[in-house]
Amino acid sequence: MDTFLNYIDGQWVPSVTGERFESRNPAHPSQVLGEFQSSDARDIDAAVQTARRAQKAWRRTPAPKRAEIVERAVRILEDRKDELARLVTQEMGKTLVDSSYDVGGAITSGKYMAGEGLRMFGDTVPSGLPNRMAMTRREPVGVVGIITPWNLPMLMPAWKLFPAIVCGNTVVVKPAEDTPLCAVRLFEILEEAGVPPGVVNLVTGYGHTAGQALVEHPDVDMISFTGSQEVGRRIAATAGADLKHVSLEMGGKNAIVVFDDADVDAAVDGVLWGGFSTAGQRCTASSRLVVDEKIADDFVDRLAKRMGELVVGDGLDEATNVGPIINPKQLDRVHSYTRIGIDEGAELVLGGKKLDDADLDGGYYYAPTLFDHVTPDMRIAQEEIFGPTVAVLRVSGDEEAIEVANGTDYGLSASVYTTNVARAMNAVAEFESGIAYVNAPTIGSEIHLPFGGVKSTGNGHRESGKSAIEQFTEIKTVFIDYSGGLQRAGID
Repeated sequence: MDTFLNYIDGQWVPSVTGERFESRNPAHPSQVLGEFQSSDARDIDAAVQTARRAQKAWRRTPAPKRAEIVERAVRILEDRKDELARLVTQEMGKTLVDSSYDVGGAITSGKYMAGEGLRMFGDTVPSGLPNRMAMTRREPVGVVGIITPWNLPMLMPAWKLFPAIVCGNTVVVKPAEDTPLCAVRLFEILEEAGVPPGVVNLVTGYGHTAGQALVEHPDVDMISFTGSQEVGRRIAATAGADLKHVSLEMGGKNAIVVFDDADVDAAVDGVLWGGFSTAGQRCTASSRLVVDEKIADDFVDRLAKRMGELVVGDGLDEATNVGPIINPKQLDRVHSYTRIGIDEGAELVLGGKKLDDADLDGGYYYAPTLFDHVTPDMRIAQEEIFGPTVAVLRVSGDEEAIEVANGTDYGLSASVYTTNVARAMNAVAEFESGIAYVNAPTIGSEIHLPFGGVKSTGNGHRESGKSAIEQFTEIKTVFIDYSGGLQRAGID
């Protein structure tokens, strides 16, 4: 069995604890992909101190030079895309199609952020005084702690890490313990691309030990976290006490609204991709279907028929549409919501069970699940399940549809299907979400546009696009007086 190490100060090193944990293929749990360091606060401290020492020289490196390293990493990612996609499927479980998007997203993110190294714009504005120049410039935040989830194990580290280092920050990454090998491979590529020692550091381990230590470390200036709302709230409270910068993305309970004039077949296609790709294990998954009652029976019938044709199995099999759940704990959690939905009075139309056929080799599979006649107050309509479960909520008219779509604590993504442009634009305006789609599911963001949500989905930050540059930099205002004498600004 291969043993993988932490990456600190340009070296692959064992953890201080000497303890290890395994990463297993969720489609074939007997397949161990490797052993990884179970790190604690001492390993985090070593990585943070290394990052702190490296930060001064790195911030003084011109941004275009920093970006050149990211560009080299992108070329290596492109050369190894197929190999890396296969690894993502083996470690996380999703289909090769999904995994290719995962790696492709990391590549696109790197390309975009390499370009930002040439564009890290400030503003030059007129001064209110003669012979005086007024401008702003961007400065790195400092040492950034990055904590990433398991569902996008190549993309998420990349689209946080690339803008952070292009902006002149040094980083310590604590990846999800379910997908550490993907993170190791990414760091091997960064090392090959020539990132200087100490600029990027990788520490594997569990959230309650390594992750918590990273959040609490006094020399970490910023935490960027994607994960559950429960953990995100704890991070915000802890990091806020030290006045750290904190960027949180904490999931969603996303709705596809289907108006009575919608192309039903197109809407069903959207639900199949939005609700069941990655086995529903996406923060933008289309988990609620808000359907006008005039077309609800037809919509549910067509959706159930198409769901019954979905193939569940190993993501490496090209015939597979829905891969496994990430681990046994999450499998049990998904199944618990089926019981909750039934107890609450929702109608179970399809699925609702673990799949343990002999052909599935003990994998953590769950049947694609459809509930109908769900009411907005039910837990399956309010809580993020993070599995292949979708709920139909029937409404009478556009106004009620928008009210139901907005009726959760989350506000990440929302979608509307309609053939009427006025109804579509009204829905876009009224959605309480950071992302809105028309005639498309609630997944499918693009790297050059901001990503994030409102309400309890996050804390106001946006990732990706130029918003990522804003997130990982501080603004410095600069005045240059060449008048030769004392001038007093109006505020004085």
